[in-house]
Amino acid sequence: METTLDLPIHTEPVSPRRVADDVERVAVVFVNAYLVGEPDGPWVLVDTGLPGFATRVRRAADRRFGRGRPPEAIILTHGHFDHAGSVAELARDWQATIYAHPLELPFLSGRADYPPQDPTVGGALGFLSRTFPHRGIDLGSQVKALPEDGSLPGMPGWRWIHTPGHTAGHVSLFRDSDRTLLAGDALATLDQDSAIAMITQTPEFSVPPAPLTTDWDAAHASVRHLATLRPFAVSAGHGLPVRGSRVAEDLEHFAERFSRPRKGRYVLAAARSDENGVMYVPPPVSDPLPGRILAGVAAAAVLIAARRRR
Repeated sequence: METTLDLPIHTEPVSPRRVADDVERVAVVFVNAYLVGEPDGPWVLVDTGLPGFATRVRRAADRRFGRGRPPEAIILTHGHFDHAGSVAELARDWQATIYAHPLELPFLSGRADYPPQDPTVGGALGFLSRTFPHRGIDLGSQVKALPEDGSLPGMPGWRWIHTPGHTAGHVSLFRDSDRTLLAGDALATLDQDSAIAMITQTPEFSVPPAPLTTDWDAAHASVRHLATLRPFAVSAGHGLPVRGSRVAEDLEHFAERFSRPRKGRYVLAAARSDENGVMYVPPPVSDPLPGRILAGVAAAAVLIAARRRR
């Protein structure tokens, strides 16, 4: 599956934690959350990372803003387990309102589950995705729809952009003044199909996490739209921040070369959702790996039993 540029992104030296002067990346294992705001001012949390890591996010916020200073809001780019895994605990502790796109609300209010992941796309992430949950969560009255005018509560100067494909209600965040883009899972800044790349974290634009992307036509259109913004700094849900005068050109190049997986459940037919949840999911495709694993285990058991009889 060709998903990346031939060369790494042309990026200026940048701290792994710094996206902009007032935007700090918080790494939560293999996914990113963001603290947006000056250390002495109000702030907003964008995404919350994996379940069980609320303490890590809280400590990062305490270091930057001081203990006992809750965010003005929590913004979710979407509700997958790795981006909203700690949102319930953090929102409860901080008494913070959560905002997401209206098409994400069925999955954040206990009314629907996301379409199943598709491990048959292959690659390192595809292999790992067999254990990923796709259930929705119920955040009750703490979750609200983002403002229709594109503004972001607690984030003056920023706007949200609907970037569907990875999920139906996925959004990215953009600030026009310095052309800073928080892309969520509309794209990645590392190749998650490569186990080596996931270890080295070499920056390169790549497709959204493939096993959980359910509409590849929409995903490509979203990347093309983000490229028209000509961002100077880009940080995504997965990978390190990138910034510099060549980043916009590299993103445009990637948008032209965007390539979906060669195989998979959602490659030829997309899942469809509306304000009530999932309307249609294409039928599953054959996944030979579990059978191969069982066959390998059975063969090993026969071999062990034969050796014991000697």
